Formats: sequence, C-alpha cells, structure tokens
Amino acid sequence: MHVIFIAAIDIYQLQVMSASVIWALYHYCLLLEAYMHTIPDFMTAQHRHCDDSFIAAESAVSAKKWPEADSQWAIFTTDLEIHLQQEETILFPAFEQATGMTMGPTQVMRAEHAQMRQLVAEMTQQLSVQNKDLFLGLSETLMILMQQHNMKEEQMLYPMTQAHLPDADAVLQQVKAYS
Repeated sequence: MHVIFIAAIDIYQLQVMSASVIWALYHYCLLLEAYMHTIPDFMTAQHRHCDDSFIAAESAVSAKKWPEADSQWAIFTTDLEIHLQQEETILFPAFEQATGMTMGPTQVMRAEHAQMRQLVAEMTQQLSVQNKDLFLGLSETLMILMQQHNMKEEQMLYPMTQAHLPDADAVLQQVKAYS
C-alpha cells in the first residue's frame, strides 16, 4: 500500500510537503501494511485510502481550488484504477478458480467497476471545464455506488475469498506487488 500511496503523490505535492511529513506518511503506510495480513484487511484499507482521496478532491472542487482538485483527483483516479485492476486481474480470477463461480459475485463487481469508471470519466470531464455543480452532482452518485460496492466486497466477497483460496497469502502478495 505504501508504494501505491507514495507513487500517487505528484511533484507539486512533494514540493509543498516537508521532508518530515513525507517521512511520517511513509512510516504510517509501512505500519498499516504490517497489520494487513489478510485479503479483507488489505483491500478494505485500500477502500479507505480511495475514500480519503475522493473526499479531498470533492472538498477542493467545493472550494473551487482547481489546482488542488486536479491533483487530488489524479491521486484518487490512479489509486482507484490500480485497486480495480488488482481485483479484476488477480483477486477475482483466483476466487473464480477456487470456487468455480464465474457468474456470481465477481460478475456483479465487474459490472459495478464499469459503472464507476464511467462516472469517473464524466467527472474528469466536468473537472477539466471546472464545472463545480455537475462534478459535485456526479460525485454524490459515485460515492453512493462506491459505498454500496465496498460494503458487498468487505462483508461478503473478501471474506469468502480469504476462506476459499488454498493459498490466500500468496494471492495477497500478488495483489500487494501489483502497481
């Protein structure tokens, strides 16, 4: 997770952050990762990280702080896409292989990923023209979709995946290595 977080920080943010803040963030991420030994723990932490960067972008748009909004939105969209790809290319296929369920929960999650990507594209367009009202309207829709989606994954899919994978630790290491 720390690699994803640190890699998502752009040059502007590095310039405005002090070295001590960057060092503290790095160590905080290392500490968090040390406690994430299961698929549900790690993936849920990624959800919270995405939620935080989404809220930061939304707040910047609300305040019409457009450079900050662009920066925070770039962090959010990068982290979200990496997370979705981790699920679609590693976690979901491993779950499907272990359970034989290819038309079940992973199919629903992939459909919701497509909906999220569409909303993100529309929001990116509104951000590029600095349309606060349309961006914030779409952000409400995306937030509700993400909350419902995350709840399904956190309460059902991730625990099922952890329970059914013959080598959940190896799959988790693949997910962590993906970036």
